[in-house]
Amino acid sequence: MAKIAFLGLGVMGYPMAGHLAAAGHEVTVYNRTAGKAEAWARDHRGATAPTPREAAQGAEFVFACVGNDDDLRAICRGDAGALAGMSEGAVFVDHTTVSARVTRELSAEAEAAGLSFVDAPISGGQAGAEAGKLSIMCGGEQAAFDRALPVMESYARIVRRIGESGAGQTTKMCNQIAIAGLLQGLSEALAFAEAAGLDVESVVEVISQGAAGSWQMENRAATMRAREFDHGFAVDWMRKDLAICLMTGDEIGAALPVTALVDQFYKDVQAMGGGRWDTSALIARLPGRGG
Repeated sequence: MAKIAFLGLGVMGYPMAGHLAAAGHEVTVYNRTAGKAEAWARDHRGATAPTPREAAQGAEFVFACVGNDDDLRAICRGDAGALAGMSEGAVFVDHTTVSARVTRELSAEAEAAGLSFVDAPISGGQAGAEAGKLSIMCGGEQAAFDRALPVMESYARIVRRIGESGAGQTTKMCNQIAIAGLLQGLSEALAFAEAAGLDVESVVEVISQGAAGSWQMENRAATMRAREFDHGFAVDWMRKDLAICLMTGDEIGAALPVTALVDQFYKDVQAMGGGRWDTSALIARLPGRGG
């Protein structure tokens, strides 16, 4: 069992840290809102720390799951940052979805301090985090990944190292690109079936068993039809992720025309007041499907 720090207790981090504690690890948590850290410690008999640095002191592994590039920099750098508190040889594992650029910046800083850095963004949503069945895509040195792998398996369905630093984040971009187009297609299919006067439940039942089937269709078709959009990853966060995808696409010369279009559709959903709705809310902007 390892001594671990976990930084960031949002809808994903809170249950993930809980799985680590349940596995028998000694877990100290930090959260920007201290009350949430205190609640976690009561729920899981863990410890809290007032700064990332103090949480990281003596930890073999420091895990992070925060909001964006700036949030990640804030918990890593400076006198109160995690990198200043980590012991030589410790491993920083970042589960935040951020740009590969900031990943490589922080990985270089960690290496200069005698530390290892693994970028390990996650997919599976809040339900996956709570069930301990996340998909984790990783970048970084093989040796650091090998050390962190059995710890990450506490809350994972699958964990894979894709390549060197930044490869995990770039893989997560592929994930978000695929989801964006898929959800728009599913939204249009459901709205089309309704407009045609079909029994939509029967339509979904039959096409889900063929080439059109997907996790999104199986888990979100019914709630999309009911206009229930409180089932996971928020539109605001999806737009943050798609901005990273589009920026990276420009940098590497990869065309993302559908992703760019769906990003604007999510902007429409935000304008409807749906920034905190989950990503399946794309159907709300179609004619006759207002949220």
